[in-house]
Amino acid sequence: SVSRVMTDYTHKCFYASSSEGGVSFDSQICGLINSTAVSGASALAKNSDLSTLSGVTDIMWILLCGILVFWMQAGFAMLEAGSLRRKNTNNILFKNLMDASIGAVCFWLLGYSFAYGNGRNKASNPGNDSTFIGSGNWALQNFQNDTSYHNWFFQWTFAGAAATIVSGCVAERCRLEAYFVYTIALTTFIYPVVVHWVWSPMGWLSAFYSDDDGERYLKMNGMIDFAGSGVVHMTGGFAGLIGAIAVGPRTGFKSTGKSEGLEGSSDLMCALGTAILWMGWYGFNCGSTLGAGAGGGTYINLAAKVAVTTTIAAAMGAITCMVYSRTVQGHYNLSLSLNGVLAGLVSITAPCSVTEPWAAMMIGLIGGLVYIGASNLIKMLGIDDPLDA
Repeated sequence: SVSRVMTDYTHKCFYASSSEGGVSFDSQICGLINSTAVSGASALAKNSDLSTLSGVTDIMWILLCGILVFWMQAGFAMLEAGSLRRKNTNNILFKNLMDASIGAVCFWLLGYSFAYGNGRNKASNPGNDSTFIGSGNWALQNFQNDTSYHNWFFQWTFAGAAATIVSGCVAERCRLEAYFVYTIALTTFIYPVVVHWVWSPMGWLSAFYSDDDGERYLKMNGMIDFAGSGVVHMTGGFAGLIGAIAVGPRTGFKSTGKSEGLEGSSDLMCALGTAILWMGWYGFNCGSTLGAGAGGGTYINLAAKVAVTTTIAAAMGAITCMVYSRTVQGHYNLSLSLNGVLAGLVSITAPCSVTEPWAAMMIGLIGGLVYIGASNLIKMLGIDDPLDA
């Protein structure tokens, strides 16, 4: 048994003795040793070992967060099924299934290549990638060393989320075949091109891009979208808006007042779906640090801050819509408050890493108000969104 321990902070070692009162120590263990070991010490790890551990931790973190984002597909499915009439449940669930399935194949073959191309900046780019669209690494042919597959997996879950946003907007009015064509177009070309603009080292809006003179198109910072408010949710949202306009409103839809006979089938499904989306959003936002072990704890500490700002914004969005429904509509509206959660989450996704908690509260408040105004506006314009999201 060890009776006495002494720490040597200079050599990052500790010494153990079985004698409680003695001054001699039986063993010496050092937690970190460089190329030359301390004499007589037992090394727990070398710098190279810790570097490897950090890389493995980063990959595990990205995979875990990607799984959380993919779990959002279940949330989308429950929210949409609960918001629609029961007779359309099979149709909407099939669309969600094909969003993930068709999207996976399309994003593997072409989408990821259009988004990130060779994954190089302008200085080392072989000339294939442009500022508009990526090129190269088709079907992940450059991922032969097994060290980059986690990047594709994480980005595919984002592509699937962007595609699924549209399914609710055109629900109850769109044939499956037409929806499949849309899914192919969005996950192969539309969404990847937007990703390339903002997140690729070669994208014209990217914070990582600079031209031959060292200048960015947006000067100092480029476009900062940490986890996808614009890249993912605005792309999916605008695609859904255009789809809803194109297919027209459902029979019985009223731009003012309550539409009769179009009520959703289950408030429980809507609430559970929103809760799953809220949970999966932590994978979305926290996972966008793209690391946990790197930076000597900097990345995981940032992820913790992101979790806080994400939580506060979502909560404030819900509270804002709850207060509005009680004071303006005269009753507590569950559906409105659930969408308030989503409004807060979408609003905080871009700046979640650079805002303080008080600012996250204001972003959630403003996001809730913008959602209420936009919801009323599209109804006045005769646009039918069954989820009102």
